[in-house]
Amino acid sequence: MPLQDHMQLISTDDHLIEHPMLWQDRLPAKYRDVGPRIIEKQMPRAIHAGDGGRHDGGTKIAEVWQYEGRIYPYIGLNAVAGKKPEEYGAEPTRYEEMIPGCYEPVARLRDMDVDGVHATLSFPSFPRFAGTVFLEGEDKELALLCVRAWNDYVLDEWCPTDPERLIPLVILPLWDIEASVAEVHRTAAKGARTVSFVENPHPLGLPSFHTDHWDPVFRAVTETQMPLCVHFGTSGKPPITAPEAPMAVMTALFGCNSMYATADLLFSPTFHKHPELKFMLSEGGIGWVPYMLERMDGVWAKHRYYQNINPTVKPSELFAKHIFGCFIDDEFGVDNRHLVGIDNITWEGDYPHSDSNWPNSRKIVHETMLDVPDEDVHKMVELNARRLLNFPRAGV
Repeated sequence: MPLQDHMQLISTDDHLIEHPMLWQDRLPAKYRDVGPRIIEKQMPRAIHAGDGGRHDGGTKIAEVWQYEGRIYPYIGLNAVAGKKPEEYGAEPTRYEEMIPGCYEPVARLRDMDVDGVHATLSFPSFPRFAGTVFLEGEDKELALLCVRAWNDYVLDEWCPTDPERLIPLVILPLWDIEASVAEVHRTAAKGARTVSFVENPHPLGLPSFHTDHWDPVFRAVTETQMPLCVHFGTSGKPPITAPEAPMAVMTALFGCNSMYATADLLFSPTFHKHPELKFMLSEGGIGWVPYMLERMDGVWAKHRYYQNINPTVKPSELFAKHIFGCFIDDEFGVDNRHLVGIDNITWEGDYPHSDSNWPNSRKIVHETMLDVPDEDVHKMVELNARRLLNFPRAGV
């Protein structure tokens, strides 16, 4: 059996749905009316797969987030764990439409037990995966308080439910470098293990990886031994081919965002200036990595002398030291794991999203690894994640 009992399955990409009072419980009284809160509103019904996309399903009273008067209509981003594919829609619109493990940590641990998952880190939902909703905030003092409130919820309430199984991930006030650096150090002191970051800052109106703007943040996360998780889609630039194209086209192509991020980072000065910095490509898959590294090395060999590219280190060498790929059920990537880099692969469950295999994750990982040596399996399902996240087994 390649997935042995002593191997603890660790997911490097799951998601939590924020409970309705997360910000109301933590914001100063003067901000509670304008800070994030749940209200009820008449909204179009979700279109399910069986509808064929040909009607709108009418309307319903939905629970939605309101922040500074703006409506964010989906309380759970594709939180479909426990549903059949025929029942999938864009997103649920009431908490009662989700299983409790989406938003309640004790229930989440029970769902992890059912799924055979030992430990997990979870990205935000309402704030988006890297907290970029708060970039839209008109009152930046409030926005900063909102970022800190989410982090404090994770660090003080969600993860302490079981610190050996729930891995703390935090977000940053991306509009303010000094505040971001301060938040890295504040949350690291409280036990944070990783930081959610954006795959490409430029589409969000922020300076790119090719500038020195982010250097203080990169130094801070290096000093605190925290990798940056760049979940696909955090650039706010989905891979849409045409207005008429179904969402399936975008969903199928989202891994390309991780490819763009890889090329952008490897041809930037980032890793040359920060030799200990680590990036994790959340939900990007791994099967594309060998081709991209071959292609980038070829481009580097022919074009490095007349462009602003470091001419001494190949992109593939930088990837091996700095970038980790994450997969759910990428059989091609697993078959070619040594071309990806066996030390640069982690597994992810994506609970409660539609890519998740819950409640059969451990069973499917086992089936995927049938022909893989135990040493390689253990690295991919547990050991690489523990090393990257500085998250050793209890007592070790």
